[in-house]
Amino acid sequence: MWIYEKKLEYPVRVTQKDVKMAKYLITQYGGPDGELSAALRYLNQRYTMPTGKSKGLLTDIGTEELAHLEIIATMVYKLLKGATPEELRAVDLGGHYAQHDNALFYTDANGVPWTAAYIQATGDPITDLHEDMAAEQKARTTYEHLIHLTDDPALKDGLRFLREREVVHFQRFGEALNDVQEFMNSKKIF
Repeated sequence: MWIYEKKLEYPVRVTQKDVKMAKYLITQYGGPDGELSAALRYLNQRYTMPTGKSKGLLTDIGTEELAHLEIIATMVYKLLKGATPEELRAVDLGGHYAQHDNALFYTDANGVPWTAAYIQATGDPITDLHEDMAAEQKARTTYEHLIHLTDDPALKDGLRFLREREVVHFQRFGEALNDVQEFMNSKKIF
């Protein structure tokens, strides 16, 4: 059970409307390496982790990824605020507007809808933790690319926060991998 605090984990600031940046940023909302994929992956994989520590870690990080999804949604909303159909069409978001108006929808930057095929759960905790570490590295790289695509220092600040959380998550998954390997290699005496 979660307790929801009605504020963002990190404040979102943008200095101006930027429809093109919103199009790029949406990949972290519904793309293969985005926050939705991460949250669902970890919250699903936690059930097959062999230790309470690793289950707890996946629950904690999966929950934090939901908070990051909220940050991305707020960034995209602010970047699109007041965008006209003509502005959306100019950056090839006319199809999005036709189906969703200015509403958020889980897609990548190319408009490809989110799919459960983006996530994996093998039931093997070692394999899944390696996948989780790779997912965090891909998200970190995506945030670095997004930072290079904007000139807005306020937006860059929020993107840097999210990038750094990916680094922390990678490290925590590495620690969990060591713990799980140690547990699985230990002799069981009954």
